[in-house]
Amino acid sequence: MRRFYSLLLMVLCCTGLFAKTKKAVYIIIDGVPADQIERLHTPAIFDIASRGAYGRAYTGGEIGGYSQTATISAIGYTNLLTSTWFNKHNVGGNSDLKPNYNYWTIFRIAKEQPKEYKTAIYSSWTDNRTVLIGEGKKETNNLKIDYVKDGYDLDTVRFPKKEKDLHIFDIDEQISKDAAEGIRKEAPDLSWVYLWYTDDAGHIAGNGAFFDEYVRKADNQVARIWEAVKYREANFDEEWMVVVTTDHGRGENGHGHGGQSWRERTTWISTNIPVNSHFTKGSLAITDIAPSICRYMGFEIPQAVLWEQDGMPFIGQTDIYDLQTLPYDNTVELSWKSYTGNAPVTVYAASANKFREGGKDEWTKLAELPAGVKSYTVDLQVLPASQFYKFVVSGQSSKSLVTEIKEIMSVVFSRDFL
Repeated sequence: MRRFYSLLLMVLCCTGLFAKTKKAVYIIIDGVPADQIERLHTPAIFDIASRGAYGRAYTGGEIGGYSQTATISAIGYTNLLTSTWFNKHNVGGNSDLKPNYNYWTIFRIAKEQPKEYKTAIYSSWTDNRTVLIGEGKKETNNLKIDYVKDGYDLDTVRFPKKEKDLHIFDIDEQISKDAAEGIRKEAPDLSWVYLWYTDDAGHIAGNGAFFDEYVRKADNQVARIWEAVKYREANFDEEWMVVVTTDHGRGENGHGHGGQSWRERTTWISTNIPVNSHFTKGSLAITDIAPSICRYMGFEIPQAVLWEQDGMPFIGQTDIYDLQTLPYDNTVELSWKSYTGNAPVTVYAASANKFREGGKDEWTKLAELPAGVKSYTVDLQVLPASQFYKFVVSGQSSKSLVTEIKEIMSVVFSRDFL
């Protein structure tokens, strides 16, 4: 018996000793619609997907609903960063930016972990770090990014303005080289790479050869970063999650965006990690990227933050999705769908939104429902009177896995109801 325990201890120690370090990088290529990236079948993006998956996704929140969100660049980045839509994160355009930092970015989640994680941003637009992430601000707990390569958009000496705004492409070139070098040498645990010029190419030329040319060139920039990741995996005990995406699609002629048309809302995601059924069933969203990276990295997300996220992981086990509300007199009918049909759920409600202002919501546990149940009627008269309610339906695919990984294995959907 003593020999058995000794062998078991050796196995456990060796397993921990040789476990690979997980790292993640996500890349945003601005304003490239799904039909264009698929038609060009860009080599690097689809090579990444050959290891995992490629799929269409959406941005823009719920059309006509509480979360409807304009399909504009900085809004899209913040959708991804916070896993929330405009009604929560409060970024409504590319200027006069006033993020609600109570909705944590993935970078704050990383920095609030008990273990130290190194972060990096390689960005063609400085406001991504200084405003959207909110580096150094009191509201973000003085968040610090460890490796920074940006500011080139403010350097008019090194990058003077060019015809067709091609100085932005030059900045993207530098950013992609910086990112590749940073990954090779420093290998941050969590990195964001932002490439800008494709959006300018679309605005300037619309659908056509010019736009296509610069999407291909952006793919070459992705290839530099992908090669750096493969170098790290080949030479170090590391496993990397790579996600490449876009922030919004485009209007019919390719020039503009911002509305709720099908092409403006349709985005795409390429990743080298095996995915779950959520990725392939037509409900994939840009807000699903941050929860997926958090799950991959093993980040613990505080419940209050988790319950405000509008996305769900596209890796690992998932079950319930697409929570809907239907008010009727003094009741609200909640309904949801299930990928497996066998998840028990717990229903919660709050009759205020203190979280938005930095406070703590008071959640009432309404019901525990057995597997297979996909609806529940909330009697609002058992809750404090209010003009505002929000609901959470929390489910888990396996109690043992939830016990092991805690909230990260919980599949949580929240929906505000006015």
